[in-house]
Amino acid sequence: MATHLRTCPLCEAMCGLEIETDGDRVVRVRGDRDDVWSKGFLCPKGASIGGLHHDPDRLRGPMVREGTEWREATWDEAFRRCEELLHGVVAEHGIGSVHAYLGNPNAHSYSLGRYSGAVVGLGGIQTIWSAGTVDQWPKNLVCAQLYGGAWTIPIPDVANTDLFVVMGANPHASNGSLLSFPDLIGEVDRIRERGGRTIVVDPRRTGTAERADEWMPIVPGGDAALLLAVVHVLGEEGLVDLGDLTGRVRGVDEVLAAALPYSPEAVADGCGVPADRIRALARELAAAERPVVYGRIGLCNQEFGTLASWLVEVVNVLLGRLGAEGGSLFPRPALATISSTARRRGPITTGKWRTRVRGAPEVMGQAPLSCLAEEIDTPGEGQVKALITIAGNPVLSAPDAARLDAALPMLDAMIAVDNYLNETTRHADVILPGLSPLEQPHCDEAIWGFALRAVARWSPAIFDMGERPDEWEVCLILGAILSGMPADSIDVDALDDFWFGVRADRHGVDGSADGGVGRGPDRIVDLTFRTSTYGDRYGERPGGLNLREVQRHPHGLDLGPSQHPVDEVLRTNSGDVELAHDVFLDDLARLQARMAEPRPDLVLIGRRHVRSNNSWMHNLPALMKGRDRSTLLVHPDDAAARDIEDGGKVRVTTEAGSVVAIAELSDELVRGVVSLPHGFGHDLPGTRGSVAAERPGVNTNVLIPGTAVDVPSGNAAVNGVPVEIAPV
Repeated sequence: MATHLRTCPLCEAMCGLEIETDGDRVVRVRGDRDDVWSKGFLCPKGASIGGLHHDPDRLRGPMVREGTEWREATWDEAFRRCEELLHGVVAEHGIGSVHAYLGNPNAHSYSLGRYSGAVVGLGGIQTIWSAGTVDQWPKNLVCAQLYGGAWTIPIPDVANTDLFVVMGANPHASNGSLLSFPDLIGEVDRIRERGGRTIVVDPRRTGTAERADEWMPIVPGGDAALLLAVVHVLGEEGLVDLGDLTGRVRGVDEVLAAALPYSPEAVADGCGVPADRIRALARELAAAERPVVYGRIGLCNQEFGTLASWLVEVVNVLLGRLGAEGGSLFPRPALATISSTARRRGPITTGKWRTRVRGAPEVMGQAPLSCLAEEIDTPGEGQVKALITIAGNPVLSAPDAARLDAALPMLDAMIAVDNYLNETTRHADVILPGLSPLEQPHCDEAIWGFALRAVARWSPAIFDMGERPDEWEVCLILGAILSGMPADSIDVDALDDFWFGVRADRHGVDGSADGGVGRGPDRIVDLTFRTSTYGDRYGERPGGLNLREVQRHPHGLDLGPSQHPVDEVLRTNSGDVELAHDVFLDDLARLQARMAEPRPDLVLIGRRHVRSNNSWMHNLPALMKGRDRSTLLVHPDDAAARDIEDGGKVRVTTEAGSVVAIAELSDELVRGVVSLPHGFGHDLPGTRGSVAAERPGVNTNVLIPGTAVDVPSGNAAVNGVPVEIAPV
C-alpha cells in the first residue's frame, strides 16, 4: 500500500488528490486536505481518476488500420506507417493539404500542453482547427482588442465580491471555466454569509442558480441586449464611475452612445427580462461596494457571443471594477504563461485569409471548426487531404457533426494522438496513444493564468510508463516526419533542444540554459517557474522559484494572492483599456435586426453535468451509473402543447439534422427552450467504449447547423438554435 499526492488534471479546478494504491491498482481517491490550493475539495470526476487509468478500453499501444480491420503495432511500425502516409500526401498535394485539430484535453496534459505545438511548428502545418472556436473564441477576441492579448483575461475576484452576477456559466457542473477556484459553488454560500448576493442569468435554473440568491431567466441569445440595457442605464442615470481607471480608458463616450437605443423597455421583450428588473440590476451593480459580472461559455457559443462577452468587460470597466478588489482582476501566476510573454500590439484584424469553400474569415489564426467538414469533402485546389487530431473527438464536439463524420473517410491520411478508439479516431489510419494521467507527472500551466492565488505544484508519476515513448516525444517525431525526415533517423534529443530553445527565447532566456531537471516538459516547467515574477531567473534572483524548489512541497507552495496591476498587463498600443472597436460596434446592427424578428417557438440549448467532461469520460462505470443524463429537457407547458410525455421518445429536428431522445419534463427551463447535454452519441460502429456504448445518448451536434456562428469571432452558435420536437 502507498499514498500519492496528485493534482487532478481533469478540469480548471485543479484539486489536490490523495491517491492510495495497492501494487499497480488504485484503491481509493480522496481530496488532499493539506493541499494549499483545494484544501480537500473533490468532485466525482477526480474521484474516478483511477478508473480512467485502469479502463480496459484505453489503448496501451499503437493501432494501425488495414482496410476495415485494426491491428496492434510496434511504435517503430506505427511511425513508419505515419511516414508513408504523410510523405505521400505532402509529395502529391503539398504541406498545405495537411491540417491539424487540437482538442480540449491538450490544455490539461503535462506533455501535450507543451508539445502539441511542435507537430504544427516543426511540421510546417499552415492551418489548425481547435475546440476553441466552439468554446471561447469571443472571449479571446474581446480581450485581444480591449487589453492587447488574447489570453489577457481578467478573472472575477469571487473571494471578495459582494455582488456576483453569473451569466452563461454553471460552476455547479463545471467547477469554473476560464476561472480556477477550488469549490467555486461553495463560494456562492460564502458570499451570502458575508452579506453579499449571487444572481444567475440563464435560460435554465441550473445547479448554480439553485444555490444562488436569485435566478434571472433569460431568452437564449438575449444576453447582449440585456447588458446593453444595463450600460444604457449606467449612462442615463450618471452611474458610470471608472474609479482608479479614470484617464486610462478609451472609448467610453462611443460605448455609451452606442447603448442609447437599447433602453430596458426596448430590449425587455427580446431578452425576456422585465424592464424594471433590468433597471434594478444596473442600479444594484452601481450601488454595490464590490460587484463583478462573470460571463462564460453560454455567452460565448451563441449567435451574439462576441457582443455578450464584450459587454461583460464593458460593464465591469464602467463600474470601475477592473483591477479592483472584489471585481475583475488579472492574475499573476507562479508560472510564466502565454499572456506574460505577449508584446504590445494594435487592434486585432481578422480575415487575413479565408476558408476555401465558405469564405469564412480567420480570427486570430483560426476559422470556425464547422468549416472543417466542407474543406475535406469539397473537391478542388486546396482540399484537405490529411488530418492529424491530437486529443480530440470532433465527430461529437463539432457542429454539423454528421457531415464531419461522413467526410473523414475521404481523407488520404489521418493520424490520431489519442488514448481511445472513439467516434473520431475510428476513421484514422494510425492511432498513437499517450499515457494515462497517472503514468506521467503533472503541472498545470495555462490554467494558473485563470487563478487569483499564485500556487506552485508539481506531481510525480504514480505508475511506470514502461518502454513506450512519452507524448512529447510522439509530438516531436510526428513534427519531424511532417518536415520530411525519415521516421527511423529522427534525433529526438536534438529536436527537444530546439523546441526548448523556442520556448526559452519567448521568455528571454538563452536556449542553452540548463536547470538540471532533465528533458522534455520537465525542462519547460522549470523554465516557466524560473521566468515568472517569483522565479530565480537561472540564478539572477537568488532565492527565487524553480522546479526543484517546488518539488520540495508535495502539498503545493502558496505564494499568496495573484494579481497583476492593470498597468503591467495592458499590451494595447495606447497603453490604455480600449473599449470601442469597430468589430463590436458594427455588429450592433445585426443584433438590432434580430431583435426586430419574431422569436422562434422553440430553441435548443446545451448543458453539462458534474459527472461528465465533454465526450471523454463516458466510459467510466462510476460516472455513468444512476439515471440517464442524455435526456431532452422540456418545459411541461411546451410538452403538453405537443403531446409529449415524461420518459417518452421525442424526435428533435433542426435544419441540420434529427435525433431521437428521451423527454424529461422540468420547469427548470424557461418556456420555449429545450436542452440536450453535450458530448454524447456513443452509438456509432467501430468504437471501443464498452460502458459508453451501453448508454450512448444522442449527439446534440448533429442538430447544430455548420453556418450557425457568432459573426465577429467565428465561434459556433450552439445555443439558441431553432428546433421542432414531436413525440415518436
